Amino acid sequence: MHLRAPKTMTADHSSHAVPDEPITVVVDLGGTPDEAPVLELRGPLDARRLQAALDRIDRIAARPPEAGGRHHSLQRHGPGHHTLRLSADAPAGLLADLLTHASSAGPLVRRIEPSPLQRELIADADARSGAGRHCEQLAFVWHGPFDHERFTAAWASVFAHETVLRAAFEEGPEPHIVLHERVVPEVVRLPHGGADWSALVEADRRRGLDPHRPGPLRITVLGGAAHSLEAAEPTRVLLTFHHGLLDSYSVRLLLHEFYRAYLADGTLPGGERRPDIGDYTHWVAAQDTAAAREFWRGCPLTPATALPVTGTGSGTGHTRARLTPRQADRLVAWAANWGVPESSVLHAVWAMLLYRAAEATGPTAVGFSSTVSGRGILLDGIERLPAALRNPLPMTVEVDPHATVPAFLARLRDQAIDLAAYEWVSAGQIRSWTGQPDVGHTGSLLVFDHHPSTPEAIAPHLAEHGIHVGFPETLGVGTAFPVTLVAHHDDEGLALTVSYDRGHFADADEVLAHTVLLLRELPCAAGETTTVGEMLGLLADIRLTAPSAPPRTTAAHAEPSLDVLRSARRPGAGTVCLIGKPGTSRLAHARVAAVYDGPEALVLLGQSPETGAGRDAALRMLDAVDGPLVFGAFSGGGVAAYELAQAVVARGGMPPVVVLTAAAASAVEFARTLAAAARRPR
Repeated sequence: MHLRAPKTMTADHSSHAVPDEPITVVVDLGGTPDEAPVLELRGPLDARRLQAALDRIDRIAARPPEAGGRHHSLQRHGPGHHTLRLSADAPAGLLADLLTHASSAGPLVRRIEPSPLQRELIADADARSGAGRHCEQLAFVWHGPFDHERFTAAWASVFAHETVLRAAFEEGPEPHIVLHERVVPEVVRLPHGGADWSALVEADRRRGLDPHRPGPLRITVLGGAAHSLEAAEPTRVLLTFHHGLLDSYSVRLLLHEFYRAYLADGTLPGGERRPDIGDYTHWVAAQDTAAAREFWRGCPLTPATALPVTGTGSGTGHTRARLTPRQADRLVAWAANWGVPESSVLHAVWAMLLYRAAEATGPTAVGFSSTVSGRGILLDGIERLPAALRNPLPMTVEVDPHATVPAFLARLRDQAIDLAAYEWVSAGQIRSWTGQPDVGHTGSLLVFDHHPSTPEAIAPHLAEHGIHVGFPETLGVGTAFPVTLVAHHDDEGLALTVSYDRGHFADADEVLAHTVLLLRELPCAAGETTTVGEMLGLLADIRLTAPSAPPRTTAAHAEPSLDVLRSARRPGAGTVCLIGKPGTSRLAHARVAAVYDGPEALVLLGQSPETGAGRDAALRMLDAVDGPLVFGAFSGGGVAAYELAQAVVARGGMPPVVVLTAAAASAVEFARTLAAAARRPR
């Protein structure tokens, strides 16, 4: 957006505006809906701040640029009096919020040395483009009455109590952290209908956060009432933060503090938190690194194993999937049975996928990075300290197809324990000690995000006010890595989010699907003697990069197709025919074929034969298959499978067994049921 100024406006009339002096905005909506709104601005006007606010309302509203740009006009009447004429559809109320928001910070109170991790994060953020780099987004839903004034006051109180929220990095090659006496939090509220949620999230992601400005946390509210306690629709809250000063565990801690302040009429009792980030960075600086240097120099590190470079786009992409609560609980119990945390299972799954992507054979080392919490150090109060503690460290994993899965998991658990002993050491320090510049900052990053337990007293007190808040979920994360996978538990199971560089990688959906497949099937398929190679066999018939799909035909002219997923192991063994249906991908059926242990062939009838002509075409195809038939389908394909079986009998064929299962069923369990049905006497 470009601001068109009259000739009477000079370049320097607002350059000396005092940020803390208030500005008042009077909005005139005009007499008709199509009439352009006019804003009367009273007080010192900072032209740069005005231009930034105008740019932001366009990004939030996700408007396409018009020919020649979108123009507004500003007229100056005097030193503290301006009139701003907007385009007819501009969100004047939001612009008024942005202009009247108190900008910034009180006096500088002290400077502290950043940790090595923080130095590396800021150096990378300054050296590379991308506003969302090293930023993360959490979002949650607020059900019930919403008091915007109390909401804003509560966040202001949290900022007053938490040193880290009043911090920023100085400009320069060796920036210190500067702490301010006072910082006003940026809390922006948009009414329902004022912006599309997806567009708002994307615009906020593109905007990012400047680590050199105080306040590493931004709060955006969609919905809620500015003055009324009545909330007809749920309110959505978006929290955006910078990794240079905060991690997701810290933001969840701050959210707990916010709830306490909200319940206390917007004022958090007590003084500033101790220890604070200054105490933490002082602790890190005091550590003797001799043992850490010796440990890392003795580690067999390998450069990161890259996923195939398939991207041709730009920007950062995000994709999500999840395990259901039942599947997540089963994974936790299965991992505990082998004496390992579920994070070690995720490490094992990722190492297997990298091994397969590298087309390796035999024992092969793969490399990636994984985060440690940073909260296991000997500093009192560290478990409740909001700071940048989550730390990515390099891992080298030898994948041996002949090793048993339990032994593989145990090695990964032990390696994670070794890393935790030096979780305050940064990847940059490791590179300098080992002389391996390619270790620890390329390839892929795994984050198993544990979160602090919610104080039991909060939820009942919120409920007394008719308020229920959802679990904050990760929407996206920007890191220095081409691919980042974040896993965390929430109310709906185990959520997995992949953030990736579109210029590097384009197959995130498929890789995430493979990750979920292995996490879901390991507890069903892997026993004491199961080998890593056998688990890799789950993916043997599934391409890492799927070929381009042929054009879809319309339903009226769709013809069934017969796709051989696996050939029979001996002549006359029979055929298991899986019935496809809309909404069920080939990948789901290929998983079943990958774990099927019977001698029968497996084929996929790719289009449900719902019409007479389609059914006849399917029957002609099935005439060519070998031996007895078993039909299998996921929920929703049962009618087509049963009617097709009836048609086989009507043509004089042997009655096929029909097996139907739930859409979320395990591929291993479905394959076992199909194999048992194929062995039934006819």
